[in-house]
Amino acid sequence: MPPSFGMIAALQGDLDTSDGVGKVFFRQDSRPDILRRAAEHINRAFPSSDEVDPSHAVVVTWVDVASHTPQTRGDGIEKRRNSFQLVLASLQKASYAILLYARDGIQFSSTLVKGSDVIMHAGFSEGLVQGFWYSSQGPYYRTMMDDESSVRDLAEQTNSGQRGVWVYEIGTSPKFSDVVPGEVTDLPTEPPPPLPQATEPSRPLNTDGQVKYDPGQIEIHSNQYQPPQPHYPEVVELDETEINVDVFSYNFGTCANNRNKCSQFADCRDYSSGFCCHCRPGFYGNGIQCVAEGKPQRMNGKVHGRVFVGNSPYPVELGGVDLHSYVVVNDGRSYVAISDIPETLGPSLLPLSALAGGIGWAFALEQPGYKNGFSIIGGEFTREAEVTFQPRNEKLIIRQEFKGADELDHLVVKTTLEGKVPEIPRGSSVKMGSYAEIYQYGANLITSSSTRDYEVTMPDRPTETRTYQWRQTIIFKSCQHDDSMREVKPSQTLNVDQVLVLYDRNNKILRYAMSNKVGDVNGGGPEENPCFTGGHGCDNNAICRPGQGAQFTCECAVGFVGDGRRCDDIDECRENPQSCGYNAVCNNQPGTFRCECEDGFQFGSDGRNCVEIDRPVNHCEEGTHDCDVPERAQCNYIGSSSFICSCLPGYVGDGRNCQDVDECQSNRCHQDADCLNTPGSFMCRCRQGYRGDGSYCYSDRRRTRCEEERDSLLGGTGLGPRGPRPSERHIPTCDENGEYEAMQCERWTGYCWCVDRNGVQIQGTYSEPGRSPMCIHNDGGPPVVRPTPRPDVNPLPPGSHLLFAQSGRIEHVPLEGYEMKKEGSKVVLHLPERVIIGVAYDCVEKVVYWTDITSPSISKASIQGGEPAAVIRADLGSPEGISIDHIGRTMFWTDSVKDRIEVASLDGSRRRVIIDSGLINPRAIVTDPNNGHLYWADWNREAPKIETSYMDGSNRRVLVQNDLGLPNGLTYDFQSSLLCWADAGTHKMECMHPDRGDRLTVLEGIQYPFGITSYGRKIFYTDWNRNAVVAMDRYSGRESDEFQPLKQTKLYGITSAYSQCPPGRNYCSVNNGGCTHLCLATPTGRSCKCPNNPATAGCLERPVEY
Repeated sequence: MPPSFGMIAALQGDLDTSDGVGKVFFRQDSRPDILRRAAEHINRAFPSSDEVDPSHAVVVTWVDVASHTPQTRGDGIEKRRNSFQLVLASLQKASYAILLYARDGIQFSSTLVKGSDVIMHAGFSEGLVQGFWYSSQGPYYRTMMDDESSVRDLAEQTNSGQRGVWVYEIGTSPKFSDVVPGEVTDLPTEPPPPLPQATEPSRPLNTDGQVKYDPGQIEIHSNQYQPPQPHYPEVVELDETEINVDVFSYNFGTCANNRNKCSQFADCRDYSSGFCCHCRPGFYGNGIQCVAEGKPQRMNGKVHGRVFVGNSPYPVELGGVDLHSYVVVNDGRSYVAISDIPETLGPSLLPLSALAGGIGWAFALEQPGYKNGFSIIGGEFTREAEVTFQPRNEKLIIRQEFKGADELDHLVVKTTLEGKVPEIPRGSSVKMGSYAEIYQYGANLITSSSTRDYEVTMPDRPTETRTYQWRQTIIFKSCQHDDSMREVKPSQTLNVDQVLVLYDRNNKILRYAMSNKVGDVNGGGPEENPCFTGGHGCDNNAICRPGQGAQFTCECAVGFVGDGRRCDDIDECRENPQSCGYNAVCNNQPGTFRCECEDGFQFGSDGRNCVEIDRPVNHCEEGTHDCDVPERAQCNYIGSSSFICSCLPGYVGDGRNCQDVDECQSNRCHQDADCLNTPGSFMCRCRQGYRGDGSYCYSDRRRTRCEEERDSLLGGTGLGPRGPRPSERHIPTCDENGEYEAMQCERWTGYCWCVDRNGVQIQGTYSEPGRSPMCIHNDGGPPVVRPTPRPDVNPLPPGSHLLFAQSGRIEHVPLEGYEMKKEGSKVVLHLPERVIIGVAYDCVEKVVYWTDITSPSISKASIQGGEPAAVIRADLGSPEGISIDHIGRTMFWTDSVKDRIEVASLDGSRRRVIIDSGLINPRAIVTDPNNGHLYWADWNREAPKIETSYMDGSNRRVLVQNDLGLPNGLTYDFQSSLLCWADAGTHKMECMHPDRGDRLTVLEGIQYPFGITSYGRKIFYTDWNRNAVVAMDRYSGRESDEFQPLKQTKLYGITSAYSQCPPGRNYCSVNNGGCTHLCLATPTGRSCKCPNNPATAGCLERPVEY
């Protein structure tokens, strides 16, 4: 220790598993119980650090392994055996190693190496690190000393607080870094139970294929290999997607069992330790993938990532843009185009010609005795590069996963970019010079590094020469059983010239082109031969064969015919109709052909002939299922002749026997409606004298001032959420027409007085109990004056509506029951050159409020017609979400630039900041005025959350912070007391009762929601991808309708405009709660608050419980 290769050594020695007793188990595991137990070990070992929650684990277990020769130390037992376990737990940015040594599981501490006893080692090593000119030992860390007692202590001591368990943080993505040991070396006061004893020491601890250690340790399911004689194991690497270490399992194989793993253009050969694939003459590759010599190659893929440009605080996100490449193999010229690159990023990526370097290296023109990348490792490998720009050290990580060929024989690559690049101004050009890069080749690893210069010519500025440093690692799987990798020269140079980089701003396409040659690191060689310079003039589908001096010949590639200067494709299907087997169709391809089975057939075991598919039966379509009748149940076909029976909404049961649910038992209708149960559903009908859809009912006529005052004091039924509330003033009596009775009397005292038509007491009429004043209303009165509608404000008809925002307009869709009456939709308000984000509705004055981020401002307009007016213009950054407390007559809004939440009176006065900390990207906000609660969402990408507080900002707490992505929309339904949100990151809609925390997913698979509002059983949301208002039914959990406006642009906020205000009251609904300025409701009272800058003196603040 340290070795020259990367390694995690749980206990390193010359171990033997060939005697049928010792065994090695491994698996990759993401089960919750395994991850939970790994997290317990890690968090116990690092008590002063933040708790971690691993997402993946690899478990490797050695059971009863012995030394390769009989043990010479100890008590004379011929074979002592060790048992131990390694768990690699990883999360997004870090990896941990958990080493578990069972008590009595370490029976020997040394093994024979070249005739001498050598103490076994444990630790971590990165191995040799390749520099520009030479290799040097990378970081390594030993977990024990060179003595036997140190080996025995592995099972007796700890750094995690549990005997025999050792925990180490071993790296931070994407590179190996310093090893950090656990912090808890004290042993528990009570030792853990001993290792269970097996009936036979030479067998696994359990005979059911599972191995168990101490109770705190992780069990392992068998993925066992029992090697036959002779004992020549094949080394197979496990998936390394999440963990940057090589983990091996042992597996024996022959061509007889693995012939289909080779390319169709390769032969399989058996060796003493396994098998390898070799491409046939006329083809090249690693045997797993083989392509015809001289044939041009194509590559396709997607580019993802987040790249910061210059000093911009916001990354440019690439969500899977297309990458296409074409290589003329016989002259090493490669071309790469990446589409849909925004102009904010495109020019700054011009220096990164290395994005195209992978395909260029793979098919570089070969000098004699040297091989390009594809000839050595084929088309499946991982390439990771770190680019460091000078002089400010901006870093960009490029990760490319080459995944072999698709059905069209085109290579497939996935590219990810993460990091920061210096800004190159728009309109600039970049020139890349020629460069040489030395590649160092190992068994499964290739490395290179270089420094590259480039010139940037900017508009109206002198040309600059800039530099970046380039380091890359290529990881691949080679065949270990032959000498093919030993024949590869350990160092080769990739020479790149004729580099062209271009950004097409009109089509947003990034283009790279270059010539690639691979050869001797010292240069030289027969450059004069046109085959090695690319100046041969052979057809693109031809091979250039070098001769003496400058002589050469052109030879058409396999699958083509001609003189080499011109090569035409051979139609193998026409020339040999028997190319494919029975029931197969031959399709000609450039340079080859492809056999495809006819419909209803699939390839048999020979891979050539097609056999008839045992067609599954769709019992749902055939009507041969045993589900209940279609009126009560649904049959869902899930493939392979299988189906699932499920009861329709409104029924319960197992799908084969469904019973009707009586929804009327759960009070689904409004208090002024009757419920009628129907098969599978129910109906709500407003009672006589009321109108509505049954989920909300209101009086036939519009409520008068007397009725509104009376109902606000009574709270509809006279009950608040916590029972009756005290009356703070006289509750008026109204006549049959809803007008104030001329004589009003206090029920408790018996005092009476006269009022005018406005309910105002007439002086001199106050009478003692038992004496009634003579009260008569004066007829007449001034006519009601209403504003004249403007041409750009279209008054709305009576009824309930949806109001939603688009850029420069607010539109409405009328509601009929729960359904959108789409034919009645129209624009309510035209606001050219404005970007409206949030909308809210005041049901009392019939006024719509909106936020505008262009001014920025908050404005309002009456939906019955009138002049739009700005209510707040000053001290705004980016106002987004807005909500109205129609009872307390206040409005609340979020500001995502100033990162705060504010409240003000509806006219914009009495303005106060109530939340100004712990916010990053606040957007959606809703009020629950009946209960005095405020809710908002913060879509901070690093830590999204949904929070709540009282309406004065006190008693703030986080409601939801796990499993959120981009919570854009938020709504509160006053009937069900449900808080619901739409998440554009998780693509879910979820609901919960805030006081219970009973989180429930109501809809999955939504695309990009923005705004959301509730109306009875329906939830309506706006979707940026669909440019539509979408309706979903909470009861059925399904989308029920969609409305797309004529103007196809992004839809923002949405709100419900009720025809009548929902019933309810709070402590601010009467006389402003007795407050001088702002009255803000709380669950048990109200809070009197002053504006931040009170315009008048005499403001008095009072506590929450007032």
